[in-house]
Amino acid sequence: MPVLNGLWPGGGDRSLGASGGAGSGSGSESVRSASGSSSGSGSGSGAVPAWVWPLGAPVPCGGIPLELPALLKRIRTVWRARLALLGSRRTEVALEREDACSCFAGDGRLRGHTVILSERRGSYPLIDLRLLNNTAQQGETGSRRKLKRLLSFQRYCHASRLLSSLSTHTHTSLHLLDEDYHAQAGHMLSKVGTWNFDIFLFDRLTNGNSLVTLMCHLFNVYGLIQHFQLDMVKLHRFLGMIQEDYHTQNPYHNAVHAADVTQAMYCYLRESKLAELLTPLDVFLALMAAAAHDVDHPGVNQPFLIKTKHHLASLYQNTSVLESHHWRSTVGMLRESGLLSHLPPEETQDIEHQLGSLILATDISRQNEFLSRFRAHLDQQDLNLEDTHHRHFILQIALKCADICNPCRVWELSRQWSERVCEEFYRQGDLERKFDLEISPLCNQQSDSVPAIQIGFISYIVEPLFEEWMRFTDGSELTESMMGHLRKNKAHWRQLRQEPQPGSPLQEEAEGAEESGTP
Repeated sequence: MPVLNGLWPGGGDRSLGASGGAGSGSGSESVRSASGSSSGSGSGSGAVPAWVWPLGAPVPCGGIPLELPALLKRIRTVWRARLALLGSRRTEVALEREDACSCFAGDGRLRGHTVILSERRGSYPLIDLRLLNNTAQQGETGSRRKLKRLLSFQRYCHASRLLSSLSTHTHTSLHLLDEDYHAQAGHMLSKVGTWNFDIFLFDRLTNGNSLVTLMCHLFNVYGLIQHFQLDMVKLHRFLGMIQEDYHTQNPYHNAVHAADVTQAMYCYLRESKLAELLTPLDVFLALMAAAAHDVDHPGVNQPFLIKTKHHLASLYQNTSVLESHHWRSTVGMLRESGLLSHLPPEETQDIEHQLGSLILATDISRQNEFLSRFRAHLDQQDLNLEDTHHRHFILQIALKCADICNPCRVWELSRQWSERVCEEFYRQGDLERKFDLEISPLCNQQSDSVPAIQIGFISYIVEPLFEEWMRFTDGSELTESMMGHLRKNKAHWRQLRQEPQPGSPLQEEAEGAEESGTP
């Protein structure tokens, strides 16, 4: 298999049963076949194969007779040495020179000696790119079918858990924590339904595994593992894949954000108006969509992908590009993990489509569409939560609320999220400036301050949606608490906006006035 050949240090044939050494790289130890002849070994063609060698008799290995246990021990030692060497090698991705123009660095076709990036999973590469070498002169990258083949090949090469698990730097989803950390994380999980849940602290206590730990806990709380007869190994594998496909270098769109949205969704599912009418399938879909709604997010927005002619923008025809990719990636991981393989095909297909409907609802460009429909239902009082379609619509609204609920958190948490999302915006703006592109709205650090961005976001996006959610929940205790935090946080940002910022003209003028002694 071509991809495998490039993964092993030294290249060449790696099968233990083949004639010759297992590798010819400098400094690597060769393991010769017990059954075949190897160059320079001096063994004749009549050597007895290892699989018919008498048990306990010495087996010749490279001219040295070894007992079978000793031979196995020697093979294990060499194998471990090779894995250690593989883990220490610098990972690199070979880019097709002609295709680099339309792809991010690391997002091109992979050649023979490619090592899977241990910190990068999924179809997106690191965003500090060699991508914008391409211009419109080079035309389109090809047909949609060609793009789909490229995307699926990319996903296989970047996201194959079998191959990437060979790297010693790959983070597993089941870290072992000491008893103190286990106790503290367990104590926090007992309060996971409270709105002041600190997801940053929980992520530290779980050693960066907040999403996997939280999802396993909530699946147990709702009895979803027993209800759907889920295999625990497959479940852990799927959740680990989801968590690892979030980009840790993103300040905002990372696995901690996914865990935060999942915790918020859990709080909304417990609202009295919903809790008694939700089916296990509703809960399963809501939690899964919350956990995976931003998986493999590149840290840039849809307009950036469109104007740089990224292949995903072409694949999804410039419509809900990121959300479509999050959904398709989730479906791919569901199938790869085999989590739902025991269910009837029609049921699995229905789950995949409903997950897509929920994740696609998080597209911020469709905000007015969902808000108008939600408001109309409330005005006409025609919501019937015993109807499957109406419950699904409310789950869409709940996920939208959970996705943008940061301004409704306590100030200490809300401010962290606000600074993180603005930092991600500013990084995109710096990238656009670097490549002489028009800087996207809210991405210019020199003119778009964090307070100004947050005040606009709260006024035009968050408040209208949560006011309608408050009508739906009949002013529940949770909603009252969220709206109280929202008003306080907006006042905080207004106060900060009026204060001179460090390095701003107002700040310099104030400092100059203090030095001159003028009032």
